[in-house]
Amino acid sequence: MNSRKPLHLHEEILLLALHDEKGTTSMGGFFANAMGGAMLSELVMSKQIAISDDKQKKVSLLDSTPVGDPILDECLARIIAEKKNKKATHWVSNFSGIKDLKNRTARLLVEKGILKEDQDKVLGLFKRTIFPEANHGPEEELRARLEKAIFTDSDDVQGRTVVVIALANAAQMLSGLFGRKELKPRKERIRQLSSGEAVAQATKEAVEAIQAAIILTTVIVPVVITSGT
Repeated sequence: MNSRKPLHLHEEILLLALHDEKGTTSMGGFFANAMGGAMLSELVMSKQIAISDDKQKKVSLLDSTPVGDPILDECLARIIAEKKNKKATHWVSNFSGIKDLKNRTARLLVEKGILKEDQDKVLGLFKRTIFPEANHGPEEELRARLEKAIFTDSDDVQGRTVVVIALANAAQMLSGLFGRKELKPRKERIRQLSSGEAVAQATKEAVEAIQAAIILTTVIVPVVITSGT
């Protein structure tokens, strides 16, 4: 895994949401909001966009150069096409609603040899596309990073790991990954990580804006995912 190019944040979120063997998602539509936040965060961290540090948390374009990932480039194109600066909450909802987002992202992971694409039937009748893992290494490495960050008090935590934790926490995914009982004594640690207090190099403004955006969209404007959950 060390020689592999790092996965994009939305790819990591999907890896966490997919059942390893079944290749389906079991976290409802919330993981899609986390993917929307992940894509916004990725564009912030690559300095394509910026989020204002006032209460509005509006997104402004810094660099229109394509990233090289088809889904991220679609997100960037949507921001470029917008005449006025919109709030981060708007873009999280917008990105999470990209057509066939889950399957498109999964197929990028198929190309990288991490997932495989297959078909099964629901109730023996209705065909659906599934994406079981072909290579467990990338998710195992990701989970190890998350476990170290959450279950120890280490200051040696990557900024990208902090963003994944903040996104997964806001989208209510962490309990499904590690269990409510196990996470309960680490609530303060998760809060510190999610707010950017634990790691100085994390983009605190982006983490806060994205977390707020996910909470807002999951509570007020739920995104219903119908493509293969």
